[in-house]
Amino acid sequence: MKQTKRTHLKRIAFVGNYLPRKCGIATFTTDLCESTASEYNKLTCFALAVNDVEAGYVYPSRVRFELTENDIVSYRRTADFLNINNVDVVSLQHEYGIFGGVAGSHLLVLLRELRMPLVTTLHTVLHEPDANQRKVMEELIRLSDRLVVMSKIAAEFMAQIYHAPQEKIEIIHHGIPDIPFVDSSFYKDQFGVEGKMVLLTFGLLSPNKGIENVIKALPAVLARYPNTVYIVVGATHPHVLKQEGEAYRLSLELLAKECGVEEGIIFHNRFVGLDELVKFICTTDIYITPYINPGQIVSGTLAYVVGAGKSAISTPYWYARELLDDDRGVLVPFNEPEAIAAQVIDLLDDSVKRHAMRKRCYLYGREMIWPVVAQRYVKCFESAYDERMRRQRSPFAIKPLGQRPLDLPVLNPNHLFSLTDDTGILQHSVSIVPNYKEGYTTDDNARALILTTMLENTTQDIMQKIDKLAIRYLAFILYAFNPDLGRFRNFLSYDRRWLEDCGSEDSHGRALWALGVVVGRSKLRNLRDIAGHLFSIALPATLKFSSPRAWAFTLIGIHEYLRRFSGDRVAQNVEEILAERLMDLYRRNSGEDWSWFEDILSYSNAKMPLALLLCGQRLGKDDMKDVALKTLEWLAKVQTSGKGYFQPIGSNGFYRRGGERAYFDQQPIEAYGMALACLETYRITGEDNWYKEAQRAFEWFLGRNNGRLMIYDPTTGGCFDSLHSDRVNENQGAESTLAFLLSLLEIRQAENILAIPTQE
Repeated sequence: MKQTKRTHLKRIAFVGNYLPRKCGIATFTTDLCESTASEYNKLTCFALAVNDVEAGYVYPSRVRFELTENDIVSYRRTADFLNINNVDVVSLQHEYGIFGGVAGSHLLVLLRELRMPLVTTLHTVLHEPDANQRKVMEELIRLSDRLVVMSKIAAEFMAQIYHAPQEKIEIIHHGIPDIPFVDSSFYKDQFGVEGKMVLLTFGLLSPNKGIENVIKALPAVLARYPNTVYIVVGATHPHVLKQEGEAYRLSLELLAKECGVEEGIIFHNRFVGLDELVKFICTTDIYITPYINPGQIVSGTLAYVVGAGKSAISTPYWYARELLDDDRGVLVPFNEPEAIAAQVIDLLDDSVKRHAMRKRCYLYGREMIWPVVAQRYVKCFESAYDERMRRQRSPFAIKPLGQRPLDLPVLNPNHLFSLTDDTGILQHSVSIVPNYKEGYTTDDNARALILTTMLENTTQDIMQKIDKLAIRYLAFILYAFNPDLGRFRNFLSYDRRWLEDCGSEDSHGRALWALGVVVGRSKLRNLRDIAGHLFSIALPATLKFSSPRAWAFTLIGIHEYLRRFSGDRVAQNVEEILAERLMDLYRRNSGEDWSWFEDILSYSNAKMPLALLLCGQRLGKDDMKDVALKTLEWLAKVQTSGKGYFQPIGSNGFYRRGGERAYFDQQPIEAYGMALACLETYRITGEDNWYKEAQRAFEWFLGRNNGRLMIYDPTTGGCFDSLHSDRVNENQGAESTLAFLLSLLEIRQAENILAIPTQE
């Protein structure tokens, strides 16, 4: 009878994907949880599984809670569940792609609420993260008590690139099943390959796996050893299957026919369980990982075959270089089929060399089997728990309100759906009923396109609807473009007649803003291609514009566009010209008592300092950044009431220099503009006061305003059109509704990614 190990811990919760979901993280989480429970049978181990499909999966009883990948509310509920279940330690499996939000940032909402130690296993450590990936990782480091990596190079990256404290970092091998050291002929008859030399690659299929390079190597191998067969085991990765279908697998099959090796290759197109996988591994004579990405920090498949004592040939990605060191395998250059062929032939020629390599691998793998790895993890859990208990008198206390971010409303898209028909989003409504008489505008469809692009990482139950809406809004903007004038039209009647040949400069700028967002942020390649082409042919017209707001909208669109096409000299040139025009306006109109671009504060005010700040940051021009910060700070003071709440310039008269300021009608679009500008300023400067200004603007929607009235209607998902001196305008049109939803997404994204300051 197996003797159980002892620990003073009582309950461990494992968060990650879980079988029967078909992916490597699911396999790892399941194996780690089950192995820990097996080694420590008095320790309660349970899992919280992340779902990427609405229906979820048929999980085993070990899974106690299900987390919806793109539903931010689900993350808060998960934190509540963990906090009330007396969990000693949370073991998190982290991979950017398995959590919702930008760079998986929804996860941070969960982690900030935990009241117990957190041990995070990092399955990806990027050498060159983008800005959002870096922010998420830095916050993950701050929130974690221990960071587990699976290789020395990953530990070096964590310390050198992300500045993780050395005392938090632990190296623990990727766990592997305890596979017997058997002769490869033992199981070959079960797969119909008896008498053959078997080459194997397994794992979920995707274009970065480099299978095509092995296929190209096969003619030379088969010419020398005709009795060789190459087996490719694994289904196409679910995300690849969803976006591209079986295009990659089909290309491999066609390549095999072109190379004349179709009789020497077997595609086993399904996700195999552990028992069957072990048989495939045992059948293998040479394992090949021909990956084309050098930055892969871990590979469970390579760990499995090394631990099973199999000779391996691999491209020199980071994990392979470390795992196959000391003659445990052979490395070949990336994308060189000839090198693969040469090494396969060499190992088949020299059985003594191959079997010596096998023995070194098997002995090395004894420290990687799951019982050993589980014990290492439990020691890590104990260390994190004990340290937290020593460091804090009340380590699991509930945080007071001042130490938590604002509780945000649930995103409700129902009114957005109500306002949208087969043409696009309608401009106005009577109360909550769409007003067909007023038709559509490019302005509102541009705002709606920005919203749907931001909503690509949203809850699973509305994602398909959102994708369809994005296509509809982009189609509207495409239809709005008048190629004869190089300009967008704005007003479209309900019977689909354009009411003008050329819209306002502002509407043109808003359309460019939306197109830039699609190009820079959308995951949908077809939409990006259309938006990019339309952006490029519509951009030149802006050089003739005189509206500073149109300049600002265009500059924000260029900023988004350059996320993807940073080398576009035309866009860069327009950016420099329009930004200098804003600077000239400021120089001509600003004074000691009036730090602004014009002699009037009117509409969309915050967009001008925002545009200038983004340009100054990208172009490295401190004078632009200084003017942007100075004008935004002045605007914030003007729009803050004596009682401390946000009070935008009223549209019933605006505010002319030296004149009387209009306090009403306050517009939701102004609160959105201020929140957006302040959040971007906070991202760039890191100064806490800018987040608080953004929060002040957002709270205007929730009743912190002159009338103490809710501007957002949570029952419909719409937003009232304006705040009067004594009431709200109860119509819920497109502009106001989109302003609220965009504000909510911006404040939520900031809350997820950034280290939000606590209240004073």
